[in-house]
Amino acid sequence: MTSDALRAVLAGLDDEQAAAVAADAGPVCILAGAGTGKTRAVTHRIAYRVRRGDLRGQHVMAVTFTARAAGELRDRLRGLGVTGVNARTFHAAALRQLRFFAPRLYRGELPELLDSTWKFVSIAAARAGLRRMDKTKNRDLAAELDWAAAMRVTPDDYPAAVAKANRIPPMDSADVAKAYAAYIEAKERAGVMDFADLLARTATALEEHDDVAEQIRAQYRLFVVDEYQDVNPLQQRLLDAWMGDRDDLTVVGDASQTIYSFNGATSNYLVNFTRRFPEATVVRLVRDYRSTPQVVWLANQVIKQARSAEAALRLELVGQRPEGPKPVFETYPDETAEAAAVADQCAKLLADGVPAREIAILYRTNAQSEAYETALGEAGIPTVVAGAERFFQRAEVRNAIVALRQAIHTDTGEEPLAAAVVTALEAVGWRPHELPEGGAARERHEAVAALVRLAHDHEELNLSEFVAELGRRAAAQHAPTIEGVTLASLHSAKGLEWDAVFLVGLAEGTLPTSRARTDAQLEEERRLLYVGITRAKTRLFLSHALTRSGSGRPREGSSFLIGYGFGAPNQPPGAKPKSKKKRRDTGPVLCRVCQTALTDGRSRKLGRCEGCPSPMDEDLFERLRQWRKDTSTEAGVPAYVVFTDVTLMAIAERCPKSDSELVSIAGIGQRKLETYGAAVLAIVSGADPDQLATGE
Repeated sequence: MTSDALRAVLAGLDDEQAAAVAADAGPVCILAGAGTGKTRAVTHRIAYRVRRGDLRGQHVMAVTFTARAAGELRDRLRGLGVTGVNARTFHAAALRQLRFFAPRLYRGELPELLDSTWKFVSIAAARAGLRRMDKTKNRDLAAELDWAAAMRVTPDDYPAAVAKANRIPPMDSADVAKAYAAYIEAKERAGVMDFADLLARTATALEEHDDVAEQIRAQYRLFVVDEYQDVNPLQQRLLDAWMGDRDDLTVVGDASQTIYSFNGATSNYLVNFTRRFPEATVVRLVRDYRSTPQVVWLANQVIKQARSAEAALRLELVGQRPEGPKPVFETYPDETAEAAAVADQCAKLLADGVPAREIAILYRTNAQSEAYETALGEAGIPTVVAGAERFFQRAEVRNAIVALRQAIHTDTGEEPLAAAVVTALEAVGWRPHELPEGGAARERHEAVAALVRLAHDHEELNLSEFVAELGRRAAAQHAPTIEGVTLASLHSAKGLEWDAVFLVGLAEGTLPTSRARTDAQLEEERRLLYVGITRAKTRLFLSHALTRSGSGRPREGSSFLIGYGFGAPNQPPGAKPKSKKKRRDTGPVLCRVCQTALTDGRSRKLGRCEGCPSPMDEDLFERLRQWRKDTSTEAGVPAYVVFTDVTLMAIAERCPKSDSELVSIAGIGQRKLETYGAAVLAIVSGADPDQLATGE
């Protein structure tokens, strides 16, 4: 290939990216900070090697940790004119190889791969004599067995291994070891394997069968591993088996984003890469193209306090984007108020033109999700909960794809692809501009709308080819983006980015969690916060609640943020919180009818229990609804952005007569008071709000 072709691959890269791309064959370690263009560097390196003539796309195995990341890698490589690269997760690559070699290894009978280990873990617990095992305990036991397998720990070695790792087992370690042995036996009797077995069996096939190893190593000459800081010992064993005694390996990672040690991941392989390969080329990517300098500054401040082994590879990011708003820190009286305020802020962002898909609410544990699902649902804002039902398994998506398949038979090819897709979907009742009310209904509508947006991105295809593309994506679980506010745990948010990010529940005891007892565990909590901060491109909101339900001892903000937003400004960064004067406990919010404490957002907004009688003025409520419809239509925004139904109900029940009475209703802040207050008070008083503008 000519030097011009190689220069074309390097065009548009910064100096560090170009150095990574053009590095000689052999061991290469790319230390890539958040937002520094690591995927760009990796794909261009593969393209550079192919154009230089070192190898063909079929000779490359690129390993990622998610199907989505693998799909993005393949898409970008196609855009660079490179095809045939085997870009897959560890498990997908292993399964493909094991199926191919099954006739040799298992006489054609490959053990069935379990989608869920629930049944076998339950059987193992019973056979081990574990009593009082409920759903939660079985789930915790399953996670512990996954960790043991990832660490290549046997049942006999488990008690010593868990003690050495300072790990807190879900039950007595001897009982876990018994269940572990029973679990292995149960799988063998049934002739099945789990995902850890899949990796182990593939590694064994290469280690013990020379013909299998020779065939694999003849096929793949360059190995690329993304997120190398997340590799566990079992995955490293498989990688070593793939490579043999060769060293053409490119790894990409960021030690400051090591957050999965609870399931066996370790940054040791990244940290010690140059010890294993002393001649390795090491390139550091520090130019952050994702986040504004304000977000980058906070991320750097948080991570520079790290004192762990990972800190040896810490990267100080340099923001490349224009200036943006400073991160916003807020403290709320309780978690319900925090969720309501975040929902209100999301509505404001939507009204300002920020797409819902560019907003995310991130929290430490999945249990925190419910309050935000409720608050956003009451506001009519569609949501996407990370880790919930897979996109292509959703009923509305399956029905839409069936409709598209049927439309192929009558498609003339005269319409643009997106128009043909909309026509097919309208035939089964979906309308692009008829947005339903309610968060769940909006989410279903937006899931189908994601297919239409995908069609706009593939206008070069006809309808039949587009349906085939959807099939490929479904097989790879490469889902399009749904138009909804994302709710996700910090762990599941890794690798993603949004324009606006809300980091919520940042209270001491939640982040860092009270379960973080060792220095290493606390440092991982710090890295988790760092990951959350670096998800934000422009707007970053950080908050915590003083109490969970409006009563109890006030909680401190995260100690990781003392001196930067939470806590006394004169305290040194990262210091333990100083004792403060005890805040006056204002007590719970009580129902104005029966005096019962109100805990959910809807009841608190109405000021009464759901079952207590409503004094709502029905005529006033209808006039408010008509005004909201007219106002939202004129502004070109959804009705819920003006006021939600619950807020209108609260107004119709309380009939406020002044600004202070109106703003006392939850969900009506100063901004909405200034925008809509005069009109609402006019409607409540019986006047025509239009007269306010005309002076009549």
